[in-house]
Amino acid sequence: MTRSRMRTSCPGTWAAIEQSPRFGNFITRSREEAVSGIATRRIRMRRPMDAPSGRVNTVRRAGAIAVEGIVKRYGSRVALAGVTFDVGPGEIVGLLGPNGAGKSTMLSILATVLVADAGTATVAGHRLPVEACAARHVLGLVPQQTAVYPTLTATENLRFFARMQGLGGTAAAEAVRRALALIGLEGRADEPVWRFSGGMRRRLNLACGVLHEPRVLLLDEPTVGVDPQSRERIFAAVEALARAGAAVLYSTHDMEEAERLADRIVLLDRGGVAAAGTAAELVAAARLTPRLHLRTRGALRGGWLAHVTGARALDGTGSEVVVEIIDTAVVAGVLRAVAEAGGDVLELVLHRPSLADVFFALTGHGLRDDESPAAAAG
Repeated sequence: MTRSRMRTSCPGTWAAIEQSPRFGNFITRSREEAVSGIATRRIRMRRPMDAPSGRVNTVRRAGAIAVEGIVKRYGSRVALAGVTFDVGPGEIVGLLGPNGAGKSTMLSILATVLVADAGTATVAGHRLPVEACAARHVLGLVPQQTAVYPTLTATENLRFFARMQGLGGTAAAEAVRRALALIGLEGRADEPVWRFSGGMRRRLNLACGVLHEPRVLLLDEPTVGVDPQSRERIFAAVEALARAGAAVLYSTHDMEEAERLADRIVLLDRGGVAAAGTAAELVAAARLTPRLHLRTRGALRGGWLAHVTGARALDGTGSEVVVEIIDTAVVAGVLRAVAEAGGDVLELVLHRPSLADVFFALTGHGLRDDESPAAAAG
């Protein structure tokens, strides 16, 4: 693994991030240098591949993050094509899309690592890139790849990152205590990180990014590969940070994760915004309704559902049927119709429209891990 020194005259919350292929940041330090807080930095960027699209989202609000018409190209390749969205204080917005959709390129622009070719972006009122230094002081970045030092203890890692974020003395000590409590690692604070599980390292990774209580928090798939306990800890920490007023942009390609955490969702596909809104708004926009999957004893005759308002048989005869319903209040009527048709229900499964269904309805394909080179753009 190649590492190189970094240098800056403008401290930022991502100044001490160890190798992170998703953002191209590198740092190297000995144990003694890290603990003492001596560090310099340099940025090296990997060229993302594109994911072209001409769609533009038109949602506009005043937010801690405000993005309008952002375009990013790499030669003839388009990574972002007119992206517009916002994140308000205390809000969690899920940036959802497959690998290659442009999520990490968007995060890199907001983290002041990349500069957009067109459009405007502001972080806590600071216009990028001209006010990048000011933005970094209120910005927290948690990259997908863990950026902690395995030979240091959890406390030593946090002290180092606290120094990089301009904290010292009592303020740093309090920030470290608060961060350990947030991620539930108080009992492991003095153990070297190499002993930690992958999930514990990701929890510590999150803690390193929020020591300075950022007003804006950028998270790049922070739960990839973690155990269920650490996943819940990370979810709880993110929700607590939002309740405290942080604007959270949460990048993921996990639909269930986005449904669990996000107040609003931005569906990103091939560099453009396919849709944006709450989960309920996206389901309504895609015109999706719940479905009942029924297995009965005895075949149901044709027309058995004709008198039930708000229900339509998609596969309506035989012993296995699928019924589209306008809402769950119709279920009782469907079951009565089965009984009146002489059938006994052996199995009933209610399928509510998910974000995966929405994404497929809006884009024509599933949320998949693209194996093409364009996936590297994130």
